Amino acid sequence: MTGAAGLSAAAAGPARAATAAGCDVTWGSLPKSTPAAARGGRSDAPTRAVRAGRHACFDRVVIDGPAFAAVRYVDRITMDGSGAVVPVRGAARLEVITGSGVDSRTGSAVFAPAPGRRSDLVDVDEYRTLRQVAWAGDFEGQMTLGLGTRARLPFRVLVLPGPGAGSRIVVDVAHRW
Repeated sequence: MTGAAGLSAAAAGPARAATAAGCDVTWGSLPKSTPAAARGGRSDAPTRAVRAGRHACFDRVVIDGPAFAAVRYVDRITMDGSGAVVPVRGAARLEVITGSGVDSRTGSAVFAPAPGRRSDLVDVDEYRTLRQVAWAGDFEGQMTLGLGTRARLPFRVLVLPGPGAGSRIVVDVAHRW
């Protein structure tokens, strides 16, 4: 994919343009992280928004703000801090650890989902692969999201520029192997 900024080949694996006709993906389903997360770094840029989109070959979750993320399949999603299990619909669950929704310079919340929206942070009802995007907490400088998927499917993690001078994390989950 062109336009990816700061993503090492090891983090993304071989990238091919996905088309409706081919949908060839070689991403795999093993854990992936952005270069900043692989180095153990964090981001001063807080999470500002979470959204999702549908594409011909994959479903996409976009996290505006931070430049680091660690993503992996897990048996269950747990709440940051307490360890309480967060129910997530779907046959498989991707844990996304990314930047806090709190601005570290000011201590003020930039992204804090309303209590009634935490389990369904983004509406993915009509998506082919995503079943749920759930907020699993914000604790000690990191935020966790749970992505429920219909099966354990290949995924990739990208860092893209924007919006504005910031960056965004993209998690694409393929519709099939």
